[in-house]
Amino acid sequence: QVQLVESGGGWVQPGGSLRLSCVASGSISSFYAMGWYRQAPGNEREVVAVITGGGSTKYADSVKGRFTISRDNTKNTVYLQMDGLEPEDTAVYYCIPIVNGQAFGSWGQGTQVTVSS
Repeated sequence: QVQLVESGGGWVQPGGSLRLSCVASGSISSFYAMGWYRQAPGNEREVVAVITGGGSTKYADSVKGRFTISRDNTKNTVYLQMDGLEPEDTAVYYCIPIVNGQAFGSWGQGTQVTVSS
């Protein structure tokens, strides 16, 4: 089973940027789609962005135009570029393969993103 390690989180002021990385212990090229999810305190985990093997992307309405998902199968890595961050983006961010439209496998430890002034 692929193990996933997320990194790149931290504290940033509103309007700032962060780039998250998710490195897999094995090949991600076999997974047609990879996704980034987030979970804020007291909230359910929600999907933020998805990228297919062909590079097609889909975003939650709340992050459209601000976040960009990408993947490098040669490095077994998925990225999430986050610009124009808002306090509402504060959450733990996770990446995971998506199979048949559902998160597949075990969640990693995630990376904390905090947006505040």
